[in-house]
Amino acid sequence: MSGLENSLFQLKLTAKQLKSQSTKAGKQQKIETAAVSKAIKAGNNDIARTHAEIAIRKQQEQLNLLRLSARIDAVASRVQTAVTMRSVTRNMGSVVKSMDRAMASMNLEQISMVMDKFESQFEDLDVQAGYMETAMNGTTAQGLPTDEVDALMSKVADEAGLELKQDMAANSAPKDQVKEQEEDRLHERLKKLTG
Repeated sequence: MSGLENSLFQLKLTAKQLKSQSTKAGKQQKIETAAVSKAIKAGNNDIARTHAEIAIRKQQEQLNLLRLSARIDAVASRVQTAVTMRSVTRNMGSVVKSMDRAMASMNLEQISMVMDKFESQFEDLDVQAGYMETAMNGTTAQGLPTDEVDALMSKVADEAGLELKQDMAANSAPKDQVKEQEEDRLHERLKKLTG
């Protein structure tokens, strides 16, 4: 396992551990919130305040750990891209060497096979680069399906009997603009492939 692949493994492991710790902090926050309710019912306001402070600390801890996990996951995606690109570069290098040998002997059948392999690997590279670009865009808030996020937030707020106090429409990206950009990008790729 190379240094990059080892780093990728460590990053993924760390992100998973942070997510687990975030979940644990969330559970502890719920326990403390229940303790606040219990203490208030018993008339112990000082104890309730202490549990409330702990619950808030645990909630902040949960959010911070979750944010850190997401950032590390984004870095892991970038490292994955580097590992993939290195592999493709290595493969392309071997194809070029094969092309040199084929051209030296001028065996047209062998040249054709090597060129087909080169085109195949180039298409694979294009697909992988597109996938990694999509994955990287998915790590930002703009890449998230805002309708689903808004719907989930509304559902949770309704279940809790709370009023959602943010303007969700302002947070969503204009769908037509995003769709148009995606279509333009696809048309450009099609032109390159057919041109």
